[in-house]
Amino acid sequence: MAGSAKNPRVLIVTPEVTYLPKEMGHIAVGLSAKAGGLADVSAALISALFDQGADVHVALPNYRKLFNAQLAPILTKELSIIRKKMPDDRIHLAEDRAFFYMQGVYSNYGEENIKIALAFQREVINNILPFVRPDLIHCNDWMTGLIPAVARKMGIPCLFTIHNIHTVKETLARIEDMGIDAAYFWEHLYYDNMAYDYERTRNENPVDFLTSGVFASHFVNTVSPTFLVEVAQRHHSFIKPSLQQELANKLYAECAAGILNAPDSSYDPSTDPSVFQQYTAENVMPAKRANKRLLQRTMGLIEDPRAPVFFWPSRLDSVQKGCQLLAEILHSVVARYRKEKLQVVFVADGEFKQHFENIVRIHGIEDRVAVWGFDERMARLAYAGSDFILMPSRFEPCGLPQMIGPLYGALSVAHDTGGLHDTVEHLDADRGTGNGFVFKHYDSQGLSWAMDQAMAFHKLPQAAKRAQIQRIMTQSAARFTHEVCARQYIDLYEKMLQRPLIVGQGQGA
Repeated sequence: MAGSAKNPRVLIVTPEVTYLPKEMGHIAVGLSAKAGGLADVSAALISALFDQGADVHVALPNYRKLFNAQLAPILTKELSIIRKKMPDDRIHLAEDRAFFYMQGVYSNYGEENIKIALAFQREVINNILPFVRPDLIHCNDWMTGLIPAVARKMGIPCLFTIHNIHTVKETLARIEDMGIDAAYFWEHLYYDNMAYDYERTRNENPVDFLTSGVFASHFVNTVSPTFLVEVAQRHHSFIKPSLQQELANKLYAECAAGILNAPDSSYDPSTDPSVFQQYTAENVMPAKRANKRLLQRTMGLIEDPRAPVFFWPSRLDSVQKGCQLLAEILHSVVARYRKEKLQVVFVADGEFKQHFENIVRIHGIEDRVAVWGFDERMARLAYAGSDFILMPSRFEPCGLPQMIGPLYGALSVAHDTGGLHDTVEHLDADRGTGNGFVFKHYDSQGLSWAMDQAMAFHKLPQAAKRAQIQRIMTQSAARFTHEVCARQYIDLYEKMLQRPLIVGQGQGA
Protein backbone atom coordinates (compact mmCIF):
# COMPACT_ATOMS: atom_id res chain seq x y z
CA MET A 1 0.00 0.00 0.00
CA ALA A 2 2.94 2.40 -0.28
CA GLY A 3 2.17 5.80 -1.75
CA SER A 4 3.13 6.23 -5.36
CA ALA A 5 5.85 8.55 -6.58
CA LYS A 6 3.11 10.89 -7.74
CA ASN A 7 1.02 10.80 -4.58
CA PRO A 8 3.01 10.47 -1.33
CA ARG A 9 1.18 8.79 1.54
CA VAL A 10 0.92 10.66 4.85
CA LEU A 11 0.06 8.91 8.13
CA ILE A 12 -1.18 11.19 10.91
CA VAL A 13 -0.81 9.60 14.35
CA THR A 14 -2.96 11.25 17.01
CA PRO A 15 -4.52 10.16 20.33
CA GLU A 16 -7.65 12.25 19.71
CA VAL A 17 -9.82 13.58 16.90
CA THR A 18 -13.18 15.36 16.80
CA TYR A 19 -14.47 13.99 13.49
CA LEU A 20 -13.31 12.40 10.24
CA PRO A 21 -14.61 12.75 6.67
CA LYS A 22 -17.12 9.98 6.02
CA GLU A 23 -15.48 9.31 2.65
CA MET A 24 -12.27 8.21 4.39
CA GLY A 25 -13.66 4.81 5.29
CA HIS A 26 -16.66 2.78 6.34
CA ILE A 27 -16.04 3.43 10.05
CA ALA A 28 -15.51 7.20 9.80
CA VAL A 29 -18.99 8.25 10.92
CA GLY A 30 -19.20 8.46 14.68
CA LEU A 31 -15.50 8.40 15.49
CA SER A 32 -14.96 11.16 18.02
CA ALA A 33 -12.54 11.22 20.94
CA LYS A 34 -11.77 14.69 22.28
CA ALA A 35 -9.97 16.01 25.33
CA GLY A 36 -8.86 19.38 24.00
CA GLY A 37 -7.68 21.42 21.05
CA LEU A 38 -5.54 18.58 19.62
CA ALA A 39 -8.76 16.77 18.59
CA ASP A 40 -10.02 19.80 16.67
CA VAL A 41 -6.68 20.45 15.00
CA SER A 42 -6.28 16.80 13.99
CA ALA A 43 -9.80 16.66 12.55
CA ALA A 44 -9.38 19.90 10.65
CA LEU A 45 -6.00 18.95 9.21
CA ILE A 46 -7.07 15.45 8.17
CA SER A 47 -10.26 16.78 6.57
CA ALA A 48 -8.52 19.61 4.74
CA LEU A 49 -5.79 17.30 3.44
CA PHE A 50 -8.35 14.75 2.30
CA ASP A 51 -10.55 17.37 0.63
CA GLN A 52 -7.54 18.76 -1.21
CA GLY A 53 -6.70 15.33 -2.59
CA ALA A 54 -3.86 14.17 -0.34
CA ASP A 55 -3.33 10.44 0.27
CA VAL A 56 -3.85 10.89 4.00
CA HIS A 57 -4.31 8.13 6.60
CA VAL A 58 -4.92 8.38 10.34
CA ALA A 59 -3.91 6.13 13.24
CA LEU A 60 -6.13 6.44 16.31
CA PRO A 61 -6.71 4.37 19.46
CA ASN A 62 -9.88 2.31 19.36
CA TYR A 63 -11.82 3.97 22.18
CA ARG A 64 -14.72 1.56 21.83
CA LYS A 65 -16.79 2.96 24.68
CA LEU A 66 -16.45 6.53 23.42
CA PHE A 67 -17.32 5.84 19.83
CA ASN A 68 -20.82 6.03 18.45
CA ALA A 69 -23.14 3.04 18.84
CA GLN A 70 -23.36 2.89 15.03
CA LEU A 71 -19.90 1.42 15.07
CA ALA A 72 -20.70 -1.49 17.37
CA PRO A 73 -21.22 -4.11 14.64
CA ILE A 74 -17.99 -3.11 12.98
CA LEU A 75 -15.91 -2.95 16.13
CA THR A 76 -16.77 -6.51 17.11
CA LYS A 77 -15.01 -7.80 14.01
CA GLU A 78 -11.34 -8.53 13.80
CA LEU A 79 -9.45 -5.56 12.37
CA SER A 80 -7.53 -7.86 10.04
CA ILE A 81 -10.81 -9.01 8.46
CA ILE A 82 -11.94 -5.42 7.98
CA ARG A 83 -8.65 -4.59 6.31
CA LYS A 84 -8.88 -7.52 3.92
CA LYS A 85 -12.41 -6.57 2.91
CA MET A 86 -11.75 -2.86 2.60
CA PRO A 87 -8.06 -2.31 1.77
CA ASP A 88 -8.61 1.34 0.85
CA ASP A 89 -9.71 2.40 4.32
CA ARG A 90 -7.78 5.42 5.52
CA ILE A 91 -8.63 4.97 9.23
CA HIS A 92 -6.46 2.59 11.26
CA LEU A 93 -7.66 1.82 14.78
CA ALA A 94 -5.10 0.59 17.28
CA GLU A 95 -6.53 -2.37 19.18
CA ASP A 96 -5.87 -2.92 22.89
CA ARG A 97 -7.98 -3.38 26.02
CA ALA A 98 -6.01 -0.52 27.60
CA PHE A 99 -8.30 1.95 25.83
CA PHE A 100 -11.35 -0.13 24.85
CA TYR A 101 -13.34 0.91 27.92
CA MET A 102 -11.97 4.38 28.63
CA GLN A 103 -14.50 6.99 29.77
CA GLY A 104 -12.36 9.71 28.19
CA VAL A 105 -9.26 10.08 26.06
CA TYR A 106 -7.02 10.31 29.12
CA SER A 107 -7.16 8.84 32.59
CA ASN A 108 -6.90 10.72 35.88
CA TYR A 109 -4.01 8.42 36.76
CA GLY A 110 -0.59 9.09 35.27
CA GLU A 111 0.49 5.45 35.23
CA GLU A 112 -2.60 4.44 33.31
CA ASN A 113 -1.94 7.16 30.72
CA ILE A 114 1.57 5.78 30.20
CA LYS A 115 0.13 2.32 29.69
CA ILE A 116 -2.39 3.67 27.16
CA ALA A 117 0.32 5.59 25.28
CA LEU A 118 2.59 2.54 25.10
CA ALA A 119 -0.25 0.29 23.90
CA PHE A 120 -1.17 2.82 21.21
CA GLN A 121 2.39 3.23 20.00
CA ARG A 122 3.00 -0.53 20.04
CA GLU A 123 0.09 -1.06 17.67
CA VAL A 124 1.22 1.78 15.40
CA ILE A 125 4.81 0.48 15.28
CA ASN A 126 4.05 -3.24 15.00
CA ASN A 127 0.90 -3.28 12.86
CA ILE A 128 -0.16 0.04 11.36
CA LEU A 129 3.19 1.24 9.99
CA PRO A 130 3.92 -2.04 8.13
CA PHE A 131 0.40 -2.05 6.71
CA VAL A 132 0.18 1.60 5.60
CA ARG A 133 3.84 1.96 4.53
CA PRO A 134 3.71 5.76 4.64
CA ASP A 135 6.05 8.14 2.87
CA LEU A 136 5.75 10.61 5.76
CA ILE A 137 4.58 10.29 9.38
CA HIS A 138 3.05 13.13 11.39
CA CYS A 139 3.03 12.55 15.19
CA ASN A 140 1.38 14.65 17.87
CA ASP A 141 2.45 15.24 21.49
CA TRP A 142 4.05 12.92 24.05
CA MET A 143 1.52 10.11 23.46
CA THR A 144 3.30 9.47 20.13
CA GLY A 145 6.82 10.47 21.22
CA LEU A 146 8.52 7.10 20.54
CA ILE A 147 7.37 6.81 16.93
CA PRO A 148 9.75 9.45 15.47
CA ALA A 149 12.67 7.28 16.64
CA VAL A 150 11.22 4.34 14.70
CA ALA A 151 10.71 6.60 11.68
CA ARG A 152 14.31 7.78 11.95
CA LYS A 153 15.51 4.16 12.02
CA MET A 154 13.33 3.26 9.02
CA GLY A 155 14.34 6.35 7.05
CA ILE A 156 10.80 7.74 6.87
CA PRO A 157 10.51 11.54 7.21
CA CYS A 158 8.66 12.39 10.42
CA LEU A 159 7.05 15.61 11.62
CA PHE A 160 6.46 15.97 15.37
CA THR A 161 3.94 18.58 16.55
CA ILE A 162 4.02 19.97 20.09
CA HIS A 163 0.57 21.08 21.22
CA ASN A 164 1.54 21.39 24.88
CA ILE A 165 4.77 20.68 26.74
CA HIS A 166 3.58 17.95 29.11
CA THR A 167 5.74 14.82 29.04
CA VAL A 168 6.24 11.47 30.80
CA LYS A 169 9.26 9.24 31.32
CA GLU A 170 9.68 5.48 31.26
CA THR A 171 12.52 2.94 31.04
CA LEU A 172 13.31 0.82 28.00
CA ALA A 173 12.51 -2.23 30.11
CA ARG A 174 8.94 -1.07 30.71
CA ILE A 175 8.57 -0.06 27.06
CA GLU A 176 9.68 -3.54 25.97
CA ASP A 177 7.36 -5.19 28.50
CA MET A 178 4.51 -3.58 26.55
CA GLY A 179 5.60 -5.36 23.37
CA ILE A 180 7.70 -2.66 21.70
CA ASP A 181 11.09 -3.76 20.39
CA ALA A 182 12.96 -0.73 21.77
CA ALA A 183 16.35 -2.35 21.08
CA TYR A 184 15.67 -1.68 17.38
CA PHE A 185 15.60 2.10 17.75
CA TRP A 186 16.90 2.86 21.27
CA GLU A 187 19.80 5.01 20.06
CA HIS A 188 17.34 7.56 18.60
CA LEU A 189 15.58 8.22 21.93
CA TYR A 190 16.34 10.96 24.47
CA TYR A 191 17.30 9.85 28.00
CA ASP A 192 17.70 11.54 31.37
CA ASN A 193 21.40 10.72 31.24
CA MET A 194 23.90 10.00 28.49
CA ALA A 195 23.21 6.55 27.04
CA TYR A 196 26.47 4.76 26.21
CA ASP A 197 25.17 1.26 25.55
CA TYR A 198 21.86 -0.53 25.44
CA GLU A 199 22.32 -2.91 28.39
CA ARG A 200 23.30 -0.25 30.92
CA THR A 201 20.59 2.07 29.63
CA ARG A 202 17.74 -0.43 29.59
CA ASN A 203 16.76 -0.57 33.26
CA GLU A 204 17.98 2.64 34.86
CA ASN A 205 17.93 5.51 32.36
CA PRO A 206 14.39 6.80 31.69
CA VAL A 207 13.26 7.92 28.23
CA ASP A 208 11.64 11.36 27.99
CA PHE A 209 8.73 10.88 25.55
CA LEU A 210 8.21 14.49 24.45
CA THR A 211 11.89 15.35 24.13
CA SER A 212 12.44 12.06 22.26
CA GLY A 213 9.84 13.14 19.74
CA VAL A 214 11.69 16.40 19.17
CA PHE A 215 15.13 14.76 19.17
CA ALA A 216 14.30 11.97 16.70
CA SER A 217 11.93 13.73 14.32
CA HIS A 218 13.16 15.14 11.05
CA PHE A 219 11.10 18.28 11.54
CA VAL A 220 9.19 19.71 14.50
CA ASN A 221 6.53 22.37 14.85
CA THR A 222 4.74 24.14 17.65
CA VAL A 223 1.25 25.57 17.29
CA SER A 224 2.41 29.18 17.07
CA PRO A 225 5.62 30.80 15.78
CA THR A 226 6.24 32.85 18.93
CA PHE A 227 5.82 29.91 21.30
CA LEU A 228 8.48 28.06 19.29
CA VAL A 229 10.95 30.86 20.00
CA GLU A 230 9.85 31.12 23.64
CA VAL A 231 10.57 27.42 24.22
CA ALA A 232 13.81 27.40 22.22
CA GLN A 233 15.08 30.40 24.18
CA ARG A 234 13.50 29.26 27.47
CA HIS A 235 11.49 32.38 28.14
CA HIS A 236 9.46 30.49 30.75
CA SER A 237 10.94 28.86 33.86
CA PHE A 238 8.74 25.76 33.60
CA ILE A 239 10.34 24.71 30.30
CA LYS A 240 12.73 21.81 30.91
CA PRO A 241 16.32 22.47 29.77
CA SER A 242 16.32 19.24 27.75
CA LEU A 243 13.27 20.27 25.72
CA GLN A 244 14.65 23.78 25.28
CA GLN A 245 17.98 22.51 23.99
CA GLU A 246 16.56 19.98 21.56
CA LEU A 247 14.01 22.41 20.17
CA ALA A 248 16.71 25.07 19.87
CA ASN A 249 18.84 22.58 17.90
CA LYS A 250 15.96 22.00 15.49
CA LEU A 251 15.27 25.72 15.18
CA TYR A 252 18.87 26.64 14.45
CA ALA A 253 19.12 23.77 11.95
CA GLU A 254 16.06 25.25 10.19
CA CYS A 255 14.06 22.11 10.97
CA ALA A 256 11.39 23.80 13.10
CA ALA A 257 8.33 25.92 12.38
CA GLY A 258 5.36 27.49 14.09
CA ILE A 259 1.94 26.85 12.53
CA LEU A 260 -1.09 28.44 14.13
CA ASN A 261 -4.14 26.33 14.82
CA ALA A 262 -7.52 27.58 13.61
CA PRO A 263 -11.01 27.51 15.15
CA ASP A 264 -13.51 24.92 14.03
CA SER A 265 -15.55 26.10 11.06
CA SER A 266 -18.75 25.84 13.13
CA TYR A 267 -17.71 29.07 14.85
CA ASP A 268 -19.63 31.29 12.46
CA PRO A 269 -22.21 33.75 13.82
CA SER A 270 -24.17 33.60 10.56
CA THR A 271 -24.91 29.87 10.98
CA ASP A 272 -24.22 29.05 14.65
CA PRO A 273 -27.46 27.52 16.06
CA SER A 274 -26.47 28.51 19.61
CA VAL A 275 -26.66 32.20 18.70
CA PHE A 276 -30.03 33.83 19.48
CA GLN A 277 -29.85 36.18 16.48
CA GLN A 278 -27.48 35.10 13.74
CA TYR A 279 -25.51 37.79 11.95
CA THR A 280 -22.68 38.80 9.65
CA ALA A 281 -20.33 41.78 9.72
CA GLU A 282 -23.00 43.81 7.92
CA ASN A 283 -25.58 43.65 10.72
CA VAL A 284 -23.29 42.95 13.67
CA MET A 285 -24.30 45.82 15.93
CA PRO A 286 -28.08 45.25 16.26
CA ALA A 287 -27.59 41.47 16.39
CA LYS A 288 -25.02 41.69 19.17
CA ARG A 289 -27.39 43.87 21.18
CA ALA A 290 -30.11 41.21 20.86
CA ASN A 291 -27.72 38.43 21.85
CA LYS A 292 -26.40 40.51 24.74
CA ARG A 293 -29.90 40.99 26.17
CA LEU A 294 -30.51 37.22 26.15
CA LEU A 295 -27.08 36.57 27.70
CA GLN A 296 -27.74 39.12 30.46
CA ARG A 297 -31.24 37.80 31.13
CA THR A 298 -30.07 34.19 31.26
CA MET A 299 -27.20 34.97 33.63
CA GLY A 300 -29.15 37.31 35.90
CA LEU A 301 -27.22 40.44 34.98
CA ILE A 302 -28.51 43.98 34.47
CA GLU A 303 -30.26 44.00 31.09
CA ASP A 304 -28.74 46.84 29.11
CA PRO A 305 -27.49 46.38 25.52
CA ARG A 306 -25.20 49.39 25.97
CA ALA A 307 -23.38 47.80 28.92
CA PRO A 308 -19.87 46.57 27.98
CA VAL A 309 -19.53 42.81 28.54
CA PHE A 310 -16.17 41.08 29.05
CA PHE A 311 -16.22 37.30 28.54
CA TRP A 312 -13.79 34.81 30.14
CA PRO A 313 -13.76 31.78 27.77
CA SER A 314 -10.85 29.66 29.07
CA ARG A 315 -10.49 27.15 31.89
CA LEU A 316 -9.96 28.78 35.28
CA ASP A 317 -6.36 27.65 35.68
CA SER A 318 -4.10 30.00 37.63
CA VAL A 319 -0.90 28.32 36.39
CA GLN A 320 -1.40 29.22 32.74
CA LYS A 321 -4.52 31.29 32.13
CA GLY A 322 -3.90 34.28 34.45
CA CYS A 323 -7.09 34.06 36.55
CA GLN A 324 -5.33 35.58 39.54
CA LEU A 325 -4.65 38.77 37.58
CA LEU A 326 -8.37 39.30 37.03
CA ALA A 327 -9.18 38.26 40.60
CA GLU A 328 -6.92 41.03 41.93
CA ILE A 329 -8.74 43.76 39.99
CA LEU A 330 -12.24 42.38 39.37
CA HIS A 331 -14.05 44.40 42.01
CA SER A 332 -12.10 47.59 41.34
CA VAL A 333 -12.76 47.44 37.58
CA VAL A 334 -16.47 46.81 38.12
CA ALA A 335 -16.59 49.73 40.60
CA ARG A 336 -14.57 52.03 38.31
CA TYR A 337 -17.03 51.52 35.49
CA ARG A 338 -20.20 51.29 37.56
CA LYS A 339 -21.78 54.13 35.62
CA GLU A 340 -21.17 52.27 32.33
CA LYS A 341 -22.55 49.06 33.93
CA LEU A 342 -19.42 47.05 33.00
CA GLN A 343 -20.13 43.32 33.27
CA VAL A 344 -17.97 40.19 33.34
CA VAL A 345 -19.21 36.71 32.47
CA PHE A 346 -17.40 33.42 33.03
CA VAL A 347 -18.36 30.24 31.20
CA ALA A 348 -15.58 27.97 32.40
CA ASP A 349 -14.55 25.31 34.89
CA GLY A 350 -11.36 25.01 36.90
CA GLU A 351 -9.82 25.26 40.34
CA PHE A 352 -10.18 29.06 40.46
CA LYS A 353 -13.95 29.05 39.86
CA GLN A 354 -14.82 29.01 43.56
CA HIS A 355 -12.53 31.99 44.17
CA PHE A 356 -14.45 34.15 41.68
CA GLU A 357 -17.76 32.99 43.15
CA ASN A 358 -16.52 34.15 46.56
CA ILE A 359 -15.51 37.58 45.20
CA VAL A 360 -18.94 38.04 43.64
CA ARG A 361 -20.74 37.01 46.84
CA ILE A 362 -18.59 39.07 49.23
CA HIS A 363 -18.95 42.27 47.19
CA GLY A 364 -22.58 41.70 46.23
CA ILE A 365 -22.02 42.14 42.51
CA GLU A 366 -24.19 39.27 41.26
CA ASP A 367 -25.94 41.61 38.82
CA ARG A 368 -22.60 42.64 37.28
CA VAL A 369 -20.54 39.42 37.33
CA ALA A 370 -21.83 35.92 36.46
CA VAL A 371 -19.80 32.76 37.05
CA TRP A 372 -21.09 29.74 35.10
CA GLY A 373 -19.58 26.32 34.60
CA PHE A 374 -18.57 25.41 31.07
CA ASP A 375 -21.43 24.79 28.67
CA GLU A 376 -20.85 24.77 24.91
CA ARG A 377 -24.09 26.49 23.95
CA MET A 378 -23.76 29.17 26.61
CA ALA A 379 -20.13 29.81 25.61
CA ARG A 380 -21.18 30.40 22.01
CA LEU A 381 -23.94 32.76 23.11
CA ALA A 382 -21.34 34.58 25.22
CA TYR A 383 -19.13 35.09 22.18
CA ALA A 384 -22.11 36.56 20.34
CA GLY A 385 -23.32 38.70 23.24
CA SER A 386 -20.01 40.03 24.60
CA ASP A 387 -17.88 42.95 23.46
CA PHE A 388 -14.50 41.70 24.68
CA ILE A 389 -12.68 38.41 25.34
CA LEU A 390 -10.31 38.14 28.33
CA MET A 391 -7.08 36.23 27.58
CA PRO A 392 -4.45 37.29 30.17
CA SER A 393 -2.47 34.02 29.91
CA ARG A 394 0.96 33.72 31.47
CA PHE A 395 1.90 31.55 28.47
CA GLU A 396 -0.12 30.29 25.51
CA PRO A 397 1.14 27.70 22.99
CA CYS A 398 -1.58 28.82 20.59
CA GLY A 399 -4.98 29.67 22.04
CA LEU A 400 -8.28 29.64 20.15
CA PRO A 401 -10.70 31.99 22.00
CA GLN A 402 -8.75 35.05 20.83
CA MET A 403 -9.39 33.87 17.25
CA ILE A 404 -13.02 32.87 17.82
CA GLY A 405 -13.98 36.13 19.54
CA PRO A 406 -13.23 38.41 16.56
CA LEU A 407 -15.29 36.14 14.30
CA TYR A 408 -18.26 37.10 16.50
CA GLY A 409 -17.25 40.77 16.78
CA ALA A 410 -15.80 40.40 20.31
CA LEU A 411 -12.29 41.86 20.58
CA SER A 412 -9.54 40.29 22.68
CA VAL A 413 -7.86 41.71 25.77
CA ALA A 414 -4.67 39.66 25.79
CA HIS A 415 -1.21 39.30 27.31
CA ASP A 416 1.58 39.58 24.75
CA THR A 417 2.81 35.97 24.74
CA GLY A 418 2.97 32.87 22.52
CA GLY A 419 0.04 32.39 20.18
CA LEU A 420 -1.61 35.54 21.55
CA HIS A 421 1.32 37.58 20.25
CA ASP A 422 0.83 36.03 16.81
CA THR A 423 -2.92 36.63 16.62
CA VAL A 424 -3.71 39.80 18.59
CA GLU A 425 -2.37 43.20 17.54
CA HIS A 426 -3.10 46.31 19.58
CA LEU A 427 -5.93 48.24 17.97
CA ASP A 428 -5.45 51.71 16.53
CA ALA A 429 -8.90 52.90 15.50
CA ASP A 430 -7.58 56.06 13.85
CA ARG A 431 -5.36 54.09 11.48
CA GLY A 432 -7.71 51.13 11.12
CA THR A 433 -5.12 48.58 12.31
CA GLY A 434 -5.07 45.90 14.98
CA ASN A 435 -7.76 43.66 16.39
CA GLY A 436 -7.54 43.79 20.19
CA PHE A 437 -5.91 45.24 23.28
CA VAL A 438 -2.49 43.95 24.28
CA PHE A 439 -0.57 44.34 27.55
CA LYS A 440 3.10 43.38 27.72
CA HIS A 441 3.85 43.05 31.45
CA TYR A 442 2.26 40.06 33.12
CA ASP A 443 0.63 41.65 36.17
CA SER A 444 -2.79 42.87 37.24
CA GLN A 445 -1.90 46.49 36.44
CA GLY A 446 -1.16 45.47 32.85
CA LEU A 447 -4.52 43.71 32.55
CA SER A 448 -6.29 46.68 34.14
CA TRP A 449 -4.65 49.04 31.62
CA ALA A 450 -5.72 46.83 28.70
CA MET A 451 -9.31 46.75 29.97
CA ASP A 452 -9.20 50.55 30.19
CA GLN A 453 -8.10 50.62 26.55
CA ALA A 454 -11.03 48.36 25.65
CA MET A 455 -13.40 50.69 27.51
CA ALA A 456 -11.99 53.71 25.64
CA PHE A 457 -12.82 51.89 22.40
CA HIS A 458 -16.29 51.06 23.71
CA LYS A 459 -16.97 54.76 24.25
CA LEU A 460 -16.15 55.71 20.64
CA PRO A 461 -18.96 57.01 18.43
CA GLN A 462 -21.12 54.18 17.13
CA ALA A 463 -20.09 54.61 13.49
CA ALA A 464 -16.36 54.53 14.25
CA LYS A 465 -16.74 51.49 16.47
CA ARG A 466 -18.89 49.65 13.92
CA ALA A 467 -16.34 50.24 11.14
CA GLN A 468 -13.54 48.68 13.18
CA ILE A 469 -15.58 45.68 14.30
CA GLN A 470 -16.72 44.99 10.74
CA ARG A 471 -13.13 45.23 9.49
CA ILE A 472 -11.87 42.88 12.20
CA MET A 473 -14.64 40.32 11.61
CA THR A 474 -13.95 40.26 7.87
CA GLN A 475 -10.18 39.97 8.27
CA SER A 476 -10.47 37.28 10.95
CA ALA A 477 -12.83 35.16 8.82
CA ALA A 478 -10.23 35.15 6.05
CA ARG A 479 -7.21 34.61 8.29
CA PHE A 480 -8.25 32.09 10.94
CA THR A 481 -9.31 29.12 8.80
CA HIS A 482 -8.50 25.43 8.52
CA GLU A 483 -7.62 25.94 4.88
CA VAL A 484 -4.87 28.40 5.80
CA CYS A 485 -3.59 26.04 8.52
CA ALA A 486 -3.70 22.96 6.28
CA ARG A 487 -1.89 24.76 3.46
CA GLN A 488 1.01 25.49 5.81
CA TYR A 489 1.20 21.83 6.85
CA ILE A 490 1.10 20.78 3.20
CA ASP A 491 3.95 23.18 2.44
CA LEU A 492 5.90 21.69 5.35
CA TYR A 493 5.20 18.11 4.20
CA GLU A 494 6.40 19.01 0.70
CA LYS A 495 9.55 20.57 2.11
CA MET A 496 10.25 17.36 4.02
CA LEU A 497 9.44 15.13 1.04
CA GLN A 498 11.12 17.50 -1.43
CA ARG A 499 8.28 16.88 -3.88
CA PRO A 500 4.63 17.90 -4.27
CA LEU A 501 2.22 16.22 -1.89
CA ILE A 502 -0.79 16.48 -4.20
CA VAL A 503 -0.52 15.92 -7.95
CA GLY A 504 -3.62 16.08 -10.11
CA GLN A 505 -6.89 14.76 -8.69
CA GLY A 506 -6.22 13.00 -5.39
CA GLN A 507 -8.10 10.25 -3.65
CA GLY A 508 -10.14 12.71 -1.61
CA ALA A 509 -11.12 14.98 -4.47
